[in-house]
Amino acid sequence: MQNAAPSSLSSLSVALRRRASVLALAAIAPIVFALAILALALSGTPAVAETSPMQTAQAAPAESAPVPVAPPQAPHKAGAAPKAGAGAAPQAVPGFWDPRRRPERPDLSRIAVIRFLTETDYPPFNFTGADGNPAGFNVDLARSLCEEIKVTCTIQMRRFETLLDALSSNKGDAIIASMAVTPQLRARVDFTDPYYRAPARFVSRKDQALTEIRPEYLEGKKVGVIAGTAHEAYLKAMFTDAELHSYPNDDALRTALRRGEVDFIFGDATSLGFWINGTDSGDCCAFSGGPFVESRYFGEGIGIAVRKGNDLLRQALNWALFRVWEKGRYTDLWLRYFSVSPF
Repeated sequence: MQNAAPSSLSSLSVALRRRASVLALAAIAPIVFALAILALALSGTPAVAETSPMQTAQAAPAESAPVPVAPPQAPHKAGAAPKAGAGAAPQAVPGFWDPRRRPERPDLSRIAVIRFLTETDYPPFNFTGADGNPAGFNVDLARSLCEEIKVTCTIQMRRFETLLDALSSNKGDAIIASMAVTPQLRARVDFTDPYYRAPARFVSRKDQALTEIRPEYLEGKKVGVIAGTAHEAYLKAMFTDAELHSYPNDDALRTALRRGEVDFIFGDATSLGFWINGTDSGDCCAFSGGPFVESRYFGEGIGIAVRKGNDLLRQALNWALFRVWEKGRYTDLWLRYFSVSPF
């Protein structure tokens, strides 16, 4: 009994100390919790307020002088507006540059201004915007090149057949008008590296579309084409067993396919792609087979033309084209204007 009393007192003392500790913790818990919330709030503030170097670079305005052309607009032509996302699958953007062949940066300080020439009516590449200013893929690409070179640029719209004469008479410095690079044109002007290609493709009614087209597949088939074009020459040389029907223009050619007068039509894949995806086609037709890019008939690609011997401007544009592609701006432009890939 004598030993039990001290033991009981000792247990009571321990219990009281433990209870006092619990009460102390309970008393300061709200303060600790409040301090923790305050610390979290303060630590989260910089993450919201700060901007990464990449974000800053993208948000910064261009330092070059503004190009006097209309802001980028969606391509549009009366009666042939492309359907917005008409079930088109995400497309891969074709690449025209080799990352292992980076052009050297020329002395850009020697370029004071670039006067671009382009065509008046070839949507979506060149057309007059709603505000009367030049617009289109070529115009927006010219704008990007000028921003990259950091030089003032102007752009003048002319009829296509007058562009070469305007360049040779010094009414402009460069032609950006979907001009195909051919041996005949190389004799008159110099070209940059190609910035896109203009393949040819077959189109048929949807219920007759083929995944692949070979000459033997079209034996005895009626194939429409525009008279006097490289597309007609290609068919005559390569598809000798097909029954060719020549038409004077695009409207007559496409109407023949819609009416079933021909089984296929053959022509420029870019313009055909917009027709397929536009209201004028009546959702009748689709590409058959893949692209044809034979350079003897369809050119080496589409380049920017400069006067013979103007190596500085040609090299500057090549350097800027590569940079615009490398930064992803070319991809953005391509996807904005080409809802249906010509490839």
